[in-house]
Amino acid sequence: MTAQPAVAWIGDAATGNLKLIDQTVLPVEYRELNLTQVETVWEAIKSLRVRGAPAIGVAAAYGVVVGTQSAVRGTSSEFVARLNHVLDYLATSRPTAVNLFWALDRMRRTATAAAELSPIDLLNRLLEEACAIEQEDREMCAAIGRHGLPLLRDCSGVLTHCNTGGLATAGDGTALAVIFAAARLNPSLQVYADETRPLLQGARLTAWELMQRQVPVKLICDSMAGWVMKEQRVQAVIVGADRIAANGDSANKIGTYSLSVLAKAHNIPFYVAAPSSTFDLTIDNGDQIPIEQRASSEITNAFGRQTAPEGCDTYNPAFDVAPAGNITALITEKGVIQPVTKSQIAAVLNS
Repeated sequence: MTAQPAVAWIGDAATGNLKLIDQTVLPVEYRELNLTQVETVWEAIKSLRVRGAPAIGVAAAYGVVVGTQSAVRGTSSEFVARLNHVLDYLATSRPTAVNLFWALDRMRRTATAAAELSPIDLLNRLLEEACAIEQEDREMCAAIGRHGLPLLRDCSGVLTHCNTGGLATAGDGTALAVIFAAARLNPSLQVYADETRPLLQGARLTAWELMQRQVPVKLICDSMAGWVMKEQRVQAVIVGADRIAANGDSANKIGTYSLSVLAKAHNIPFYVAAPSSTFDLTIDNGDQIPIEQRASSEITNAFGRQTAPEGCDTYNPAFDVAPAGNITALITEKGVIQPVTKSQIAAVLNS
């Protein structure tokens, strides 16, 4: 698949660094970044050099280690003050992906529980926790693939949106983990990948990952998805999620809501694959999910080429919300949630 994991730690706690694949230059160029400052970690998350809710969580956890290395020679109170600053700072990078806040909160709780340690020992403990988050993510991806496989077992074609593979996680991905599992069983499985406007994550990343794994893929424009369904080319739609409310409403890359409506209209199962860490049970429904608004230039000057009149106003939400009523099942590392109801979500997540 990739030459290295999308997110990795190199070295020890005191002198090591976060290593990323720069996803903004794929598929034309393969570039690895070594990040040694919390500011560059923040920028990498904000600018989508690393993206996908699970990968963002892992990167943020390692970002906490990067950001506190400079305080390791100070007093314990100075280290804690720096840690709190780093945690709050990284939390401002992207508002929608709940894994970011989940990972940062986990790192905060780890530090609180080990408050009696010296700065260097606490830094080592933080790195251990970040590594655990990465390893758990790998295991989560494999479990999602296993649980989701029966849902795609009889499909000859499947449609997916944005990127949910190894570039978006520490392992095989979420929705793509299910597709990879199904493709191993059925090598002729045809994947239709939306290009995913405006930043083309489906074209640049998903198509690249599928081709690396020799899974048959046809790239389509976002606006073609309804016709692909009408022609009965696909028997399922499977996507990821960046935040899932207690009732099952699922926020994902812009265009997902439309796909859920189209799938329902064509009586095609619509699946959402995501780890339990993506669920935000503190919010009742999708209306309470904050939706990130991104720069106009992503639409008017995408990839450096002007495609709209000078001064044209835009509306550029990065995410939308597929309502629970349009979702056939939620696929998690703990099992498949079907039907998608608040009580069933709670039952599976607490299992």
